[in-house]
Amino acid sequence: MDFLRPASWEEALAAKAEHPSAAPIAGGTDIMVEINFDHRRPEYLLDLNRIGLLREWEVGEESVRLGASVPYAQIMEHLRPELPGLALASHTVASPQIRNRGGVGGNLGTASPAGDAHPALLAAGAEVEVESVRGSRRIPIDDFYTGVKRNAMEPDELIKWVHIKKADGPQQYSKVGTRNAMVIAVCAFGLALHPETRTVKTGIGSAAPTPVRARAAEDFLNAALEEGGFWESGKIITPSIAKQFAELASGSCNPIDDVRGTAKYRRHAVGIMARRTLGWTWEQYRGAGRTLEGAA
Repeated sequence: MDFLRPASWEEALAAKAEHPSAAPIAGGTDIMVEINFDHRRPEYLLDLNRIGLLREWEVGEESVRLGASVPYAQIMEHLRPELPGLALASHTVASPQIRNRGGVGGNLGTASPAGDAHPALLAAGAEVEVESVRGSRRIPIDDFYTGVKRNAMEPDELIKWVHIKKADGPQQYSKVGTRNAMVIAVCAFGLALHPETRTVKTGIGSAAPTPVRARAAEDFLNAALEEGGFWESGKIITPSIAKQFAELASGSCNPIDDVRGTAKYRRHAVGIMARRTLGWTWEQYRGAGRTLEGAA
């Protein structure tokens, strides 16, 4: 196994173009586990730790430009007001040591359906900016996941930035695991209210071959909130609406039985998390006087 250590982003792109099979390593919290257990033996490792721009972020007027290697701990500390759902998801990542090393780019590159960041990114409406020596492009998060541990990137591309819309309403995240720390999600659920567009978006993790949105649940809830005048009035969502939303979210899953949980349990748990996160976010929305400033 050869170790490539570029000193700049341009050198990294050139190395990836010359060795498309090279496995990028930054935090190393995923790939080193695979190597240590001999589940993967790449011909080249492409070390990105000398590239400082990947650990930078910029808060713009409408969105956050997040470097692929920004650690979860930094997201929790500095970006909670702008990215509350992702900050909550970051809290659930393993241990403090791993939160200080791992970043969103690693989750996206690995594309495991159990990655903790995925539900929050789906609910927030993110775009992944990838680049190669041929140029750069943005991939909407809904199109990024193509299969189990597969994504829409070309072999010579690297993740540079993740563009995430700043929260314009409350966001929540919930995860079920066999214990409170150092655990892969049995299933996870993210939800974001978008009052500016009067829409609700979701994200489901570890309950299908890829991270997915509960689109049928979103469509139902968006229609129910609009028809019932909930956005204007801020009245309590009725139990029947919450129940139907939860059932549709559960139906959006396509889980498997494995050592962490059964498919039946995952569907049930996703329904529970959907109902609870809807309750939490809506109470935040109502208590904030239906403004983002109040919610913050």
